[in-house]
Amino acid sequence: MCLALVVVAGAVLVAINVGSDADPDTVAAVPSDAQAVPDAVLPDLGEPAPVLAALTGPAPDPAAVAAVLAPLLAAPALGAGLSAEVVDAATGQVLLDVDAAAPGTPASTAKLLTGLAALTTLGPGATVPTTVVAGAVPGQVVLVGGGDPTLSTTAPSLSYPGAPTVADLAGQVQAALAGVPVTSVVVDNSLFVGPLTASGWGSEDAPSTYAAPVTATAVDGARRTPGQSPRSGQPGTDAGTALAAALGAPGATVTLGTAPAGAAVLGQVRSAPVEQLVEQALTASDNLLADTLARQVALATGAEASFTGAAQAVADAVAAAGFDTTGLSLSDGSGLSGEDLVPARLLVDVLEAGADGSVPGAATLLSGLPIAGYTGTLADRADADPATEPGAVRAKTGTLSTTSALAGTVVTLDGRLLVFAVLADGTPGNVIAAEAALDAVAGALASCGC
Repeated sequence: MCLALVVVAGAVLVAINVGSDADPDTVAAVPSDAQAVPDAVLPDLGEPAPVLAALTGPAPDPAAVAAVLAPLLAAPALGAGLSAEVVDAATGQVLLDVDAAAPGTPASTAKLLTGLAALTTLGPGATVPTTVVAGAVPGQVVLVGGGDPTLSTTAPSLSYPGAPTVADLAGQVQAALAGVPVTSVVVDNSLFVGPLTASGWGSEDAPSTYAAPVTATAVDGARRTPGQSPRSGQPGTDAGTALAAALGAPGATVTLGTAPAGAAVLGQVRSAPVEQLVEQALTASDNLLADTLARQVALATGAEASFTGAAQAVADAVAAAGFDTTGLSLSDGSGLSGEDLVPARLLVDVLEAGADGSVPGAATLLSGLPIAGYTGTLADRADADPATEPGAVRAKTGTLSTTSALAGTVVTLDGRLLVFAVLADGTPGNVIAAEAALDAVAGALASCGC
């Protein structure tokens, strides 16, 4: 970058010229309304310096890494069914392997696989529609779910930045109806099929503070109150009620049904891009969003949009992206099912692909990882050592009643980027102790001069 100085009648005008190949007519030209600055003196800026240092410190010693982590991985809070792997991102060298090829219960670290499948199958820029069409009788409208649970009853959304709003959708519908009053709303959830909860979910899982029945239509992530945790057991009906209110017809009848064939479209809104949805699902560990993304993968590949079809579609997409899926078995897209099995090695392979760019679009997985001490499910975890750099640990968490997991990246004190996954499958049941033990592992890697 250089600075071009134009001297006019004893005054100095400044124009920016970026690069020697820049078009002087569009870049270096002085604007017609530029103001002369008499006797201006410009500072000598010198050559620009890198803002971020490259993560290429000294190569770690596998023996030293193993010596540091061995006592931490043996912590009683992590139980006996532990598997783990640590890899040097720059070289791909395995620094630690503890039964890394053995399938373990991933809990929410399985969302990494769903995110990868969505990014590689749908594409980072894909969006999900929610549509309203005319009903079978005058005054009736049909809300047709496209599988976007981020549709917001507030503007902006309190949970999903960039989400479409019910108000926008209702405005389009009102304009199309041209004054015809709405008397009933039908909610069409037929895009998704099969059970509303997955095999391996407990009876207490949906609805709960962390999950809801998976339907093609929902608002605010099926939250009962926007921005708060408790989820609803009737996401579709809630969405229909929200639309009726936004249409100025809060007393309208709301029922579940299907849209008439060939019905006229009255309005449509679209979700934020898939890459943003993946980031949101990972950072907040949003089960409903992850499971609906898995359904989108199923739909895009011609599979059944059910839990079974979506789980298989995700596994197939991971394999199609070039990963060894030996030992992989999924029952959902969120990791909430205790029947899910994923080798720690596969999680590391996927994260490594995000770090080295070998799989287009996979870098979004890294940007969606919670940052220790700052964001998402690690906002109050894994950043207790003042010797480590802020944000040195970025990882996807996973927690079930007897399973705790952590998979992500670490920047060591030597400035080396490591990729790791630890699955503690069969913990004694003390979730807080298990999480603290996993945080100690991540912290040790971050502070390691290995």
